[in-house]
Amino acid sequence: MSSETLLVWVIGLVLVAGTTLPFVLRQRRKERQTLEAEARAKLEGLDIPVSLHPIIDADRCIGTGSCLSVCPENDILGIRSGQALAVSPANCIGHGLCERSCPVEAIQLVFGTEKRGVDIPRIRENFETNVPGLFIVGELGGMGLIRNAFEQGRQCVENIPRNGSPPDDGSLDLVIVGCGPAGISASLTAQNRGMRIAVLEREDIGGTVRHYPRKKLVMTEPVKVPGYGKIGAREMVKEDLIQVWEEVVERSGLEVTTGVTVTDVQSLPGGGFRVEADGKAYRARRVVLAIGRRGIPRKLGIPGEDLSNVAYALREPEAYQGDRILVVGGGDSAVEAGLALAEQPGNEVRIAYRGTSFSRAKAKNRQRAERAVDDGLLSVLWSTEVVENRVTEVLARGPTMGERPLPNDHLFVFAGGELPTPFLERCGIQIDTKFGER
Repeated sequence: MSSETLLVWVIGLVLVAGTTLPFVLRQRRKERQTLEAEARAKLEGLDIPVSLHPIIDADRCIGTGSCLSVCPENDILGIRSGQALAVSPANCIGHGLCERSCPVEAIQLVFGTEKRGVDIPRIRENFETNVPGLFIVGELGGMGLIRNAFEQGRQCVENIPRNGSPPDDGSLDLVIVGCGPAGISASLTAQNRGMRIAVLEREDIGGTVRHYPRKKLVMTEPVKVPGYGKIGAREMVKEDLIQVWEEVVERSGLEVTTGVTVTDVQSLPGGGFRVEADGKAYRARRVVLAIGRRGIPRKLGIPGEDLSNVAYALREPEAYQGDRILVVGGGDSAVEAGLALAEQPGNEVRIAYRGTSFSRAKAKNRQRAERAVDDGLLSVLWSTEVVENRVTEVLARGPTMGERPLPNDHLFVFAGGELPTPFLERCGIQIDTKFGER
């Protein structure tokens, strides 16, 4: 071999090594991080999904790692043996960026697992239920992410065909139930299309988002609001987003009837619907349900739970000062509420959870709670359940404490919520249990 040929080979090897070695080192680093994340997820119970989450087709995955880089959450996806895998699927909140970024369509977002089902109303691709003319968008359909809820509300109404002249019975074109992100988007889209609508909200503009703890981060991506433009902030907390919603509603002239509860949606023999809300009836050609999936708080079922010192949401933590407070739950809502209350002057705050770790809370919240405990602002009662609520105390039971009363002024319960199945069944909507399916 001549010296010139040898030089060419050496240069070639150097170039190959210079391009492949960094990639190999990055992959190895990702795999080490994945092993650490897997261990944490199993320890904290985050390896078992609770709702929408990604699954990866190993036969398709080519290990580009693009899904890892676009995911705004931490340690949900990882790399093992050159292929992607779900490490802590319980942390997934359905952004769908991983699914859209995969060049070979190896990722799919699904509900439930083979062993653990999730109840979801039966919905077609155009968001119509098995009841013709009755649609579901947003969290009730399993999509709780604000950006996706906005998009669903817009798409749903844009795909509804326009009818001709108004019917003689004075029916509306559309009734939208709920004024959270999906409801606002659907309402503004319908208004921009010139549809005759009624917007009904049980609480106030923003829906159940208003019950989130103060300063809770609620949006991690910009969204396009019909008739308003782009909300370009990368991250927004609850208060800022609600302020934007109120500005949007005011500027657009959208009329929202707040403080009314829809109790029934009946299909009429001749077509259309009768919507009943607090004694008033609305007739409409179509109905969009944009209500929260977990609008009915799950109760503990204990004596004293009907007392006035029990609440299932926290809106204004500063209203509680110098109080003894017990928060029940182990998810993000419970941890965030406990932290917000612990920041108020003079409060003595405990969190009681039947588990041994905050397995359902995001990493940032778990870290904040750990710091608050270390600083003496918060105490946690692990493997503990409340068995009775009283006016000035609660009766709690735990493995180390036994069963004993704890001085307490306020009891906050964050035990999740229940799908409004009876209401949906009265509407004629079928419920499917998803076991690892869309």
